[in-house]
Amino acid sequence: MKKVTIVIALFLSVLAAQAQTKTSPGVSDEKTSDDQESLAKDYLSQIMGVAMSATSNMKLFHFVYDWIGTPYRFGGSSRRGIDCSAFTKELYSQVFNMDIERSSRDIFSMVSPVRKDDLKEGDLVFFKIHSRRISHVGIYLGNNKFAHASSRGVAISSLDDAYYSRYFYRGGRMLESFKAELTKQASSSTASANNDPDQN
Repeated sequence: MKKVTIVIALFLSVLAAQAQTKTSPGVSDEKTSDDQESLAKDYLSQIMGVAMSATSNMKLFHFVYDWIGTPYRFGGSSRRGIDCSAFTKELYSQVFNMDIERSSRDIFSMVSPVRKDDLKEGDLVFFKIHSRRISHVGIYLGNNKFAHASSRGVAISSLDDAYYSRYFYRGGRMLESFKAELTKQASSSTASANNDPDQN
């Protein structure tokens, strides 16, 4: 009920802002865009429980919000069902333009370790759940919150939660060498697709 009230209140705020913009002469498109982004940040902050800053990656938060509630399916990689590593891979592809590995253990091999206290938005969090090896991965959002495909589906959880705190293994930040190579590969793939005569 509380979530519904927040959504309604924020929706009314958006409508009010749009009405004000239409009736105020001389309001620039840039100002309108800034207002809309600010309202979007307020909305997502309330829904996700993460305080966003002026430098927050809105594409990241929009992606996560869009996928929340998608059911979990081991080995899945679509809206019909997805697992933790596939969700992470899809997010990094769509948000950061990087084609990372498919399994949580292989993804861990691409990062430099980060202490929990030093995690930043977009970093990865790894867990050893009922296993001696890494068995779960998520994306850090801030405020000790992370997005992941859990057994209950794509959701936002807290590292402070007793369960995740118990099984937390390590944070990770994509190595610069991998970032450069993956971005280069993604750009090359896009260029090849655009130049492919069969695509025209």
